[in-house]
Amino acid sequence: MALIDLSVTAKRGSRGAREDFPYWLVAAGALALASALAIWSSDLYSLIFATVAQGIGMTIYVSIVGFVLASTVGLGVALMSLSGSIWLRQIARFYVEICRGVPFLVLLFWIAFAGVPAFVSFWNFVTAPLRDAGIVDELLVRDVSLLWRAIIAITIGYSAFIAEVFRAGIQSVDTGQVEAAMALGLSRWQRFRLVVFPQAIRTILPPLGNDFVTMVKDSSFVSVLGVADITQMGKIYSAGSFRFFETYSIVAYIYLLLTISLSLALRALERRMRGRKR
Repeated sequence: MALIDLSVTAKRGSRGAREDFPYWLVAAGALALASALAIWSSDLYSLIFATVAQGIGMTIYVSIVGFVLASTVGLGVALMSLSGSIWLRQIARFYVEICRGVPFLVLLFWIAFAGVPAFVSFWNFVTAPLRDAGIVDELLVRDVSLLWRAIIAITIGYSAFIAEVFRAGIQSVDTGQVEAAMALGLSRWQRFRLVVFPQAIRTILPPLGNDFVTMVKDSSFVSVLGVADITQMGKIYSAGSFRFFETYSIVAYIYLLLTISLSLALRALERRMRGRKR
């Protein structure tokens, strides 16, 4: 009977190993290769690809800068939410709930066409004495580029979600570790830097990486402000050539290459960190 159970378990294990084989990746790779051959063999697709690919650098720039700023702000908001001060906790909760409750496209439009002009007016009001003294010049709305309005929107919108990732990761650390660090006489900053954060980062990295992949996709929203990313370059070409099917097929192909490559890299990093933990 034991031999039968072992054989059944072995069969299930081998079946699970076959099911875990990344057939989807093989299919995606075959599709990517076929698409690459089609682009290379067609003058039309080659031209569209060359045009749309001009926006890859802008997409990567917006995603990286936005992610770094959003992570920095998100970490600060997470620390506020874990603070001993009720006022800091309430401010952090207010920020998170408001930013998460507004659709990203609406937030983008609000910051670009309402928030930035309001900030410029406030800045000019506060710096009026300095402007009269000739120390600073008047700030105009057009001085704030649409690119940076888009990056500010990405920072504010995503920092609320990233703050929750940091908060959950920090709270996952065993309180006994913190108490042991306190017994050793470590300061609050030393406990966070040497004990809490190195352990929390293992929990934080996977969802943080997923947010980065999502940000790469959502960076396409900046095209509504005329930022020359992948989507905007596709919009410009298709509007002039009326080749909508071919153009947006290339746009989707490039985004898939970026996001799937990032997802695979993040999974490899996650497996490596799990191996180190063991």
